[in-house]
Amino acid sequence: MPQFDYKGKTLGGAEVSGVLTAKNKQELERVLRRRKILVTQVNKKPSQINISFGKKKIKKIDISRFTRQFATMISAGLPMVQCLEILAQQSENPEMRRVINEIKESVQGGATLSESLGKHKKVFDDLYVNMVEAGEIGGALDVILVRLAIFREKADALVRKVRGAMIYPIVVLTVALGVTFGMLTFIVPVFAKMFAGLGAELPAPTVFVLNLSNALKANILNIGIVIVALIFLFKWYSRKPKGKLTIDKIKLKIPLLGTLIRKSSVSRFTRTLGTLLSSGVAILDALDITAKTAGNSVVQQAIRRSVVSIAEGETITAPLKESGVFPPMVTQMISVGEKTGGLDEMLSKIADFYDEEVDAAVAALTSVIEPVIIVFLGAVMGGILIAMYLPMFDIIGKIS
Repeated sequence: MPQFDYKGKTLGGAEVSGVLTAKNKQELERVLRRRKILVTQVNKKPSQINISFGKKKIKKIDISRFTRQFATMISAGLPMVQCLEILAQQSENPEMRRVINEIKESVQGGATLSESLGKHKKVFDDLYVNMVEAGEIGGALDVILVRLAIFREKADALVRKVRGAMIYPIVVLTVALGVTFGMLTFIVPVFAKMFAGLGAELPAPTVFVLNLSNALKANILNIGIVIVALIFLFKWYSRKPKGKLTIDKIKLKIPLLGTLIRKSSVSRFTRTLGTLLSSGVAILDALDITAKTAGNSVVQQAIRRSVVSIAEGETITAPLKESGVFPPMVTQMISVGEKTGGLDEMLSKIADFYDEEVDAAVAALTSVIEPVIIVFLGAVMGGILIAMYLPMFDIIGKIS
């Protein structure tokens, strides 16, 4: 849609100006009239062709840094537009800079900060926008932004912990499979040519490895196609609600990994819901937002049932117990928080406790997976090498 430069006056006679996106001048004037601005001048901005190669993506850390800096400047008493202008100038990410500038122009045009943030759903999610809106309504935007900054920093730290626990075993396993593939396709065939000239009967392990090498070389294209097809099939199935629910249930049952996922899900749920409630968001809205950001379909289902339970006058704890994800300690603490009227504080305490539990789960996972992978790698590669050298030992024995 085209953009328009406009000038106008408020009901108090103050002059305002800015840039807005609209279908035409008539729609622009209607929008400004709703904001109680009398338009005096409107000019359509010329169309710009933006060609960008490798547009830099906005990362979570960019949003967290923006929130912390914004909260600091608002708390210091700087005007909002000036804060946004400074943040845009110092942003190292061009895409983030563009988004901040658009938010600044929208605020200058008379829109609220939450409305301006809501126009960029891919950057600022419902949780972010609703918390800012609650802060604007309650007149405590600086406090809400500080709380939001703390929430995002802790949430990002949790994600980094879980990813860090998974990266090491995945990298080692990938290297192991790559080395095994290289040995079977390049090294074993060299031994096969040498054994073919001997004319002697080969041991069973050697025959097995040679047959595996021949099958891999003969069907390498078919194997590649099957792997790619399985990846696409998995992605297609995981996008469907039923498929995602099945996969998430399986994840929770995997030894060690399931424990880590469960604890991180509990931490995320309690941290998100506690932050929203303490920021003044209504409990039904807070639960709806928390369900969208749960990250696990099993947890999401439990939260959705909690919304229905509260709407029917029941408590939040019963559906959480039925899910099997939340430990008895968590549901009992939430129940106590509901009864005492301090649910937000209780949720924050649970989140702090489970942040430490996630650290312990990550340490346990890495300490167990590392020796398992090393043993697997040694067994596979050692087995291949022994199978290749067995005929040589046999020949040496006969010569002796």
